[in-house]
Amino acid sequence: MRHARTRYVRTVLLAAGLALAPAAAPLPASAQTPGTLDPRPLPALANPGDPSLPAKELFGRAAEPAPLAARALGSYAAGCLAGAVALPVDGPGWRVMRVSRNRNWGHPDLVALLERLAAATPEAVGWPGLLVGDLAQPRGGPMIWGHASHQNGLDADVWLTPMPETGVDRPARETMMATSVVRADRRDVDPAVWTPAHARLIALAARERRVERLFVNAAIKKALCRETTGDRSWLGKVRPMWGHDYHMHIRMTCPAGETGCALQAPVPPGDGCDASLDWWFTDEVLNPRPGGGGARREKTLADLPDACRRVLVAD
Repeated sequence: MRHARTRYVRTVLLAAGLALAPAAAPLPASAQTPGTLDPRPLPALANPGDPSLPAKELFGRAAEPAPLAARALGSYAAGCLAGAVALPVDGPGWRVMRVSRNRNWGHPDLVALLERLAAATPEAVGWPGLLVGDLAQPRGGPMIWGHASHQNGLDADVWLTPMPETGVDRPARETMMATSVVRADRRDVDPAVWTPAHARLIALAARERRVERLFVNAAIKKALCRETTGDRSWLGKVRPMWGHDYHMHIRMTCPAGETGCALQAPVPPGDGCDASLDWWFTDEVLNPRPGGGGARREKTLADLPDACRRVLVAD
């Protein structure tokens, strides 16, 4: 049964050959920005059929998943998600953070993976459980603000902060901050925060067969390269990336048989602890020129797989 509050926007979008409506208030903010206990729907679009309209305005207004067979469509940074399922906000060994964003949706394989990791965490890591950040929107696609990826339901952020023994109440889910494990100069981990448990958690996730890549701050990768003994076969999956100082970004492989899902190029051979890691600690990376990156062009529906139009209108 569809929420009545979505019907007006859905009717307008269907008339334009598109679809559906909203949940959480958008802000030009970072991933740790506090949420709200009173999420409000986004206002209706004046011209939802405009082909130049950023796709994030359409997918950001989809409050519920597309009632279709589960499929990850397109790439991690240009795609959408059919048949999404929600990671429950409370589970045995995990809590979803920033619930008001309505971004705890993923491909069923991703949700199953997170449940497995949470179940293994107490014994393998020594933490009571996991604090889980953003997965995807109900129908995937570009987000109003935040991630460039997390679009096809195969990405998830897990905080590098253990779930408190007492759990996390609703207000804390919207306001609690994760702790960065990276030193202030960004050249190494902070020894006052970083522990062997952090390394065990990352290794636990990276050893999962279905994990394709795992993004962390370069300082975390540096520490793992230095501290890992014995089996290092999983290290190659751990890739350095800007930010990611307080969470790890898990990326799954495409589900078997889902030909509409686009994989990235394979991870380069080796453990990634060679000279290529040094670049991340150069001045051009640690102190980039202001405005040097330029503005990112907003994706429209034309930039996504054709199947994403059906995902938007499905009811």
